[in-house]
Amino acid sequence: MKSLYGARIITAIPKFNSACCTKFPAKTNLAVPALNFLVPSKPILTKTLLFKSQTAPRSQSASNPETHEQEMDEEEDPDAQVQDLTVPEHYLVPSKALEESEWLRVTLHKWLDDEYCPEPTNVEISKIAAQSYYKALLEKQTDLGEILLKMAMDLESISYQESFHGAFSSANAAVNLIAQRIEQA
Repeated sequence: MKSLYGARIITAIPKFNSACCTKFPAKTNLAVPALNFLVPSKPILTKTLLFKSQTAPRSQSASNPETHEQEMDEEEDPDAQVQDLTVPEHYLVPSKALEESEWLRVTLHKWLDDEYCPEPTNVEISKIAAQSYYKALLEKQTDLGEILLKMAMDLESISYQESFHGAFSSANAAVNLIAQRIEQA
């Protein structure tokens, strides 16, 4: 197997220790999977990202130094770029909270089935996520970060032993769907 990028192939074969293989007769051949990894012969170079002010022509930046200083201050302040994700106030009305939580239950269940595979745990995940969202809205919680953490805690009551999911990944998916809905409204 050759690579166009000058990479060489390394094959990793798991070793069996003698303790685990004592049940098998000496003449038995074990099938051992081999994992092939491409390892580049040259280091991988990464590109450096440029901020807006670095890509602006000098004539533009130099013409108005106050604007340039203002842009630099905005880039240095990490909170200037972060937007608070909040639930709209009208979602806090009990009838609307019930409507939104039911929407989340249906949408999250469909998303989990489509993204991974249909399984009984998806029904339970979507039900608990919707209940958690409904409670949060009734308690007048509007910050999606707080809703996410509370939902993740509530989802820890489910056993994920035979599932592709976890509590936090499920809560994250639910809050992502909520954020998309809010953004589209």
